[in-house]
Amino acid sequence: MPLPIVAIIGRPNVGKSTFVNRLAGDQQAIVYDKPGITRDRTYRPSFWQDREFQVVDTGGLVFDDDTEFLPLIRQQAMAALTEASAAIFVVDGQMGLTAGDREIADWLRAQSVPVLLAVNKCESIEQGAIQAAEFWQLGLGEPYPVSGIHGNGTGELLDELITHLPPVDELPEIEEIKVAIIGRPNVGKSSLLNALTGEKRAIVSSVSGTTRDAIDTVVERNGTTYRLIDTAGIRRKKNVEYGAEFFSINRAFKAIRRADVVLFVLDVLDGVTEQDLKLAGRIIEEGKATIIILNKWDAVEKDSHTIYEYKQKVMSRLYFMEWAELLFTSALTGKRVDKILDLVDTAISEYRRRVTTSVINEVLEEAVGWHSPPTNRQGKQGKIYYGTQVRSEPPTITLFVNDPKRFTDNYRRYIDRQFREQLGFKGTPVRLVWRGKKVREVERGSANRATKV
Repeated sequence: MPLPIVAIIGRPNVGKSTFVNRLAGDQQAIVYDKPGITRDRTYRPSFWQDREFQVVDTGGLVFDDDTEFLPLIRQQAMAALTEASAAIFVVDGQMGLTAGDREIADWLRAQSVPVLLAVNKCESIEQGAIQAAEFWQLGLGEPYPVSGIHGNGTGELLDELITHLPPVDELPEIEEIKVAIIGRPNVGKSSLLNALTGEKRAIVSSVSGTTRDAIDTVVERNGTTYRLIDTAGIRRKKNVEYGAEFFSINRAFKAIRRADVVLFVLDVLDGVTEQDLKLAGRIIEEGKATIIILNKWDAVEKDSHTIYEYKQKVMSRLYFMEWAELLFTSALTGKRVDKILDLVDTAISEYRRRVTTSVINEVLEEAVGWHSPPTNRQGKQGKIYYGTQVRSEPPTITLFVNDPKRFTDNYRRYIDRQFREQLGFKGTPVRLVWRGKKVREVERGSANRATKV
């Protein structure tokens, strides 16, 4: 059962994102003292009393200016209003009533959605009623003085809001696969999101840095629910100035952390850049299942060998992610976009997979039989006693050995490769933890001492 939606509407810089953070009970929306920070519409869960709903933060509405992103922001706000059960029109109580507020109010009165009027920035309870009084002129009913920062007045507003929402008796627990769309600016992440959802959920522009917030979009297919997270393009650190972009990139890094699967989007025309390599390192550091998306494939002149040549070039740079599936797509034409969620299903299955200890040790026994562990200069050879999977997401296998220092990087890669060849784990990193005999003896000794105490 989908949650009812509440659209948050208003001029730029009236505190909509602060108000949304208040309703959602967290600080996910970027708040920065500059107009135009929010551009796309972003969905956040909220609840009041016995009702659950989603609040949709939208960009600041300006009707008398068609420069830069403003027409696209208006489209996003209209889309949010179309799917909403109710809207909250946020105005600035400290600035007072403006011509822009009147324009938005006229527009909202022409819509079929019930509208509540929130007069924000009324931090003083005593002055709040006075600040809100002039907004009666808008003809939208009672103006509620609220403070997005302190929470004053939000209870009264929400009491009225839930009377306009459809009743929700029981909401099923829905297991989601969280999919973060990550990449440099202007590689086509938002276009890919729009292609996956079949609608314009995100503003697409040739200007890099269009996406600011991490945008969550829920898609259902064949009974599986996917939460797609579009993120800001991540530029080189020295090129990032403190401000909106700084907060956007932090949101992108957090999106990687909370994702199950990462769609790592590259521009096929640019190839793998130094910044792409750093992003790949971040994804591996977080241990996430990954699909490498080579976007803008429609712009490449091709013959029967082109795709193999490009794949070889890409993987020569991303050799440390050879376990990831690679897909050539065009978000513009939709080429192979329909295959992405199939690859996500495979990757999440491997990411969450567990292998029995007996199977792991069969692989180890065969691997050691073909290639014995190395011997050091003192003639001491490495020994692998046994291995066991200690966790999933990502699959993590602990190998108990006599001394981890006796196993060279080459041999460790060999064992990793054997697990890949025998067990699969396509699309997910596998972590191998090498634990020495001395470590186990120290732990056992500590346990014995603790028992005596």
